[in-house]
Amino acid sequence: MLFRDGRESENVEDRRGEGGGGGFGFGGRSIGIGTVVLALVAAYFGIDPRVVLNTASVAPRPAQTQHAAPRPPAEDKLAHFASQVLADTEDTWGEIFRSGGARYEDPRLVLYTGATRSGCGVGQAAMGPFYCPADRKVYLDLSFFNEMERRFRAPGDFAQAYVIAHEVGHHVQNLMGISEKVQRARERMSERQGNQLSVRVELQADCFAGVWANHADRTRHVLEAGDVEEALAAATAIGDDQLQRQTQGRVVPDSFTHGSSAQRVRWFRVGLEKGSLKACDTFKVANP
Repeated sequence: MLFRDGRESENVEDRRGEGGGGGFGFGGRSIGIGTVVLALVAAYFGIDPRVVLNTASVAPRPAQTQHAAPRPPAEDKLAHFASQVLADTEDTWGEIFRSGGARYEDPRLVLYTGATRSGCGVGQAAMGPFYCPADRKVYLDLSFFNEMERRFRAPGDFAQAYVIAHEVGHHVQNLMGISEKVQRARERMSERQGNQLSVRVELQADCFAGVWANHADRTRHVLEAGDVEEALAAATAIGDDQLQRQTQGRVVPDSFTHGSSAQRVRWFRVGLEKGSLKACDTFKVANP
């Protein structure tokens, strides 16, 4: 990827080295280790780990602090890159929202090590990156990028950018009111129906990541040869079917919460090729 202006986002909180707390408690509720294991598999790319545990809620937005968040050290390559990706998503989504007569509100990116507190409970590195709608922050332990390369065999800077763009896609859903509507609908559904709805949410976030890549490349020419293939490899690696084969040796479609590898690849491609929010309506198609 090429970020020619080198701009970094000022919406980055660097909590690395501060330590976390709380163990495996979400919203004050203790859960068994068996449930945790299932949640970790399902929530590897989730919008909110508690959604998997059926305890999520879209809380009111907390009061904003007035001071600027500390920026990651420029000499830290991964932190520097993550900050640049976030800055580019700010530029892209700001432009898209303005063209639709709306105002985009930037999310914050929290970099942490091991565990940290969020508006959605305690975030654990083992969950992978996640977005919390309650505080409008994306949480990322940068060691996940090493995990992508070693475990998922999905290396590359654009694969890493796709991870961040996917979570920012959940922020876009939150701003558009989609997250709240989905959570209300889930409260009236069975677990199986709720899982199917979660898949549509995740696939739309994949599509939104593609929309970002489309606009960023058209306006700022950020993509290089091989970048798209890196993102597709990442989308393939974290499909529910792929993860279930690795962790339990069999695939159970009714338990999918993020979509199969083929679905995730397909919807990222839709966003990348169409560059349109309307093309990302995963809720209206019969078989996403």
